[in-house]
Amino acid sequence: MPTSIWLREDPPAQRSSPLSRERIVVAAVQLLDQLGTGGLTMRRLAQALDVTATALYWHVTTKEDVLDLALDQIFGDVPLPAATTDWRNDVRSLIRNWRAAMLRHPWAPNLIGRPMLGPHVLARTEFLQSALSRGGLAELELAVTTRLLANYVIGAALTEATFRQAGGEHAQARRHITASPTAYPVLNASGHLDPGRWTDDELFERGLDAVLATISTGPAPLTTR
Repeated sequence: MPTSIWLREDPPAQRSSPLSRERIVVAAVQLLDQLGTGGLTMRRLAQALDVTATALYWHVTTKEDVLDLALDQIFGDVPLPAATTDWRNDVRSLIRNWRAAMLRHPWAPNLIGRPMLGPHVLARTEFLQSALSRGGLAELELAVTTRLLANYVIGAALTEATFRQAGGEHAQARRHITASPTAYPVLNASGHLDPGRWTDDELFERGLDAVLATISTGPAPLTTR
């Protein structure tokens, strides 16, 4: 049996049961927002839904199934913009909204890397590649650029979410750097990890500008190995 829930057939519906996969996902996202991935258990999920564990397992087999469903639900929160004649702006809109959705649910970036085969994920990946294709990318260049943009937004969201959850550690990290100006002269001068120098929003937007600038004139020729 495939390990990914997206590669298995859905269980037959139970007509007499008020429980559904949709209800499970909504409750799971709420628990994840409150407790994170470590706090989500099948027992807590069943209690939140006021059902028995047996009823829950009819719809999902493992906690991993629940996480995959919840992660895809988060992608459903990312608006799919209408395609325009400006493909770069379409990409920017999608990536910006993707980051915002992950920051609203700070547990989500840690789960990226699980099988990303849910309908919401695939629809947004389809939109991204469609926009890049309108920009002239194809085959290997399209695959590389898709991964570049995905890794950029996931990495940015993961870093930001981690610092936000850590509270004052961001300021402590900056003080750690400024306490050693001789060892880290460039980091001191550049304002590395200084939240008062540039906001996360500004850093993200400027970084996205830099990534898109490499695409706007066409990526460098790629060689296969």
